[in-house]
Amino acid sequence: MTRSFSPNGIPTDAVAEYYAKRAAGQVGLILSEGTVINRPSSSSDPNIPHFYGEKALAGWEKVINEVHTAGGQMGPQIWHQGVHANHDSGWLPSAPFEGPSSLNSPGFENGVPMTDAAIADTIAAFGQAAADAKALGFDTVEIHGAHQYLIDQFFWDATNNRTDIYGGKTLAERTRFAVEVIKEMRKRVGEDFALIIRLSQFKPSAYDFKLAKNESEMEQWLTPMADAGIDIFHCSQRRFWETEFEGSDLNFAGWAKKLTGKTTISVGSVGLSGDFFGAFAGQSSEPSSLDELVRRMERGDFDLVAVGRPLLADPNWVEKIKNNQMDELKGFSKEALAELV
Repeated sequence: MTRSFSPNGIPTDAVAEYYAKRAAGQVGLILSEGTVINRPSSSSDPNIPHFYGEKALAGWEKVINEVHTAGGQMGPQIWHQGVHANHDSGWLPSAPFEGPSSLNSPGFENGVPMTDAAIADTIAAFGQAAADAKALGFDTVEIHGAHQYLIDQFFWDATNNRTDIYGGKTLAERTRFAVEVIKEMRKRVGEDFALIIRLSQFKPSAYDFKLAKNESEMEQWLTPMADAGIDIFHCSQRRFWETEFEGSDLNFAGWAKKLTGKTTISVGSVGLSGDFFGAFAGQSSEPSSLDELVRRMERGDFDLVAVGRPLLADPNWVEKIKNNQMDELKGFSKEALAELV
């Protein structure tokens, strides 16, 4: 989750310490905050970390070394924000924001459509980031393909009005850019290195939106990415218990696993809905309880569970769950975003 604690894009010693604490706290796999590729306008925030350049990569090398020393495993989340709103501070990148079109959403223009050369350079930059991650010793890489950022802007017909090979009337056609990114990253890291992609059906401005309107569309969307080299689908939802399509109680991760056979990660309000302590103690009958999460996992709907906000506030969250220390769990407030603990 974005922290903005890397001045000029360079992760600090405090960032390394932050991740090492989660590794020491028995987080099984750490996926970093978004870290941007080597494109002039890949970032909208001067304090979001870069995953390019000698100083930034040296900062990330310190991160992964400290995580490994603490017994953890980790992958960077490789990111390009696409067409984006200007930062509140007034800071702007050195070039205009770029995307499949000039749009971030219907009616909101704040960038330029990418040329063929820009697309090729961006694909290459994703590949270089993956190669650098492997060279630094990371255990995996996650591609950020969700939440209305660049790759997701290619998926969405409201922001992708291209008439070339990267556009199209169907979601399957608009998956081409993501597929080429995945193929390039796979080529650069080889076959024995896990690639994850984070996807979302919803938009931050429309939580009820669905890119894939039905099972068939979802299969046509996900299968090309699986074939291109994705090992794990990280399926972003606001609430993990919400069903994806009528007639089934499967969530997004459940459908992704059923349709592709790939490993999936479920995520969304784990432990932060309703009564926080009661839910984890199994006292609540609400669908966000730990029992419902375990039921779905044991049924085989998904293989991994991602936890965001609780781990921002408490590096020992996993240990406390494991040891049934429910009375020591912390809630989450917006203030937790403002500090590294």
